[in-house]
Amino acid sequence: MPGPDSIQKRQEELAQRQWPIADIEARFNRLAQNGIPHKTPDREKMLRDREEILDRVQRRAEDYCYLMRNCAKSSATALFEEFGLGSLDIIRGLGPFPGLAMSGGICGPVAGGLIALGLFFSHPDITKQDDTGAYLYGRLFIHRFESAFGSLSCPDIQKRLLGKYYDPMSSMENLKAFNASGARKQCVIAPGMGARIAAEIMLESMAK
Repeated sequence: MPGPDSIQKRQEELAQRQWPIADIEARFNRLAQNGIPHKTPDREKMLRDREEILDRVQRRAEDYCYLMRNCAKSSATALFEEFGLGSLDIIRGLGPFPGLAMSGGICGPVAGGLIALGLFFSHPDITKQDDTGAYLYGRLFIHRFESAFGSLSCPDIQKRLLGKYYDPMSSMENLKAFNASGARKQCVIAPGMGARIAAEIMLESMAK
């Protein structure tokens, strides 16, 4: 499970990354044109390829955040793509969720991860009102995310990754300072690790 040491290591790695922006954009554009590819999970193969899947989900969530500059949409997109969940309309609907419209609320990957977990664990029949799986796995996700970052809130995670909270939507001056801080490279860590934690929970459930 990712933790504080993983965050520091990832910060160092991302500082050196050369972002293949043309490849990222091409892959995202295919999703935009064709929709989320729905899949029938191959349990044995997914468990066998567990580490490869976790690494891919984390990298793609980072890539999509670097492209879209939206941590909620990017974490959900990577999870939807890998597990064949959801739709592009749900991705669109996550537009205002980073920091709850950047108002100082929960970090966007918390929302993105919970949406993916809800789709994965909720009963297909929405009339099953006694279905509690999504609650239980959602709480596990929140616990692991908070253990990794020390908080669920956007301001605290900005302080962890950028050294301070910029409140970028409060003024043009703050937005410019936020962009100049290296946020585009560093803020991708949260959706990457958030998506990895959610994917880890999904794969753990398959092993039971």
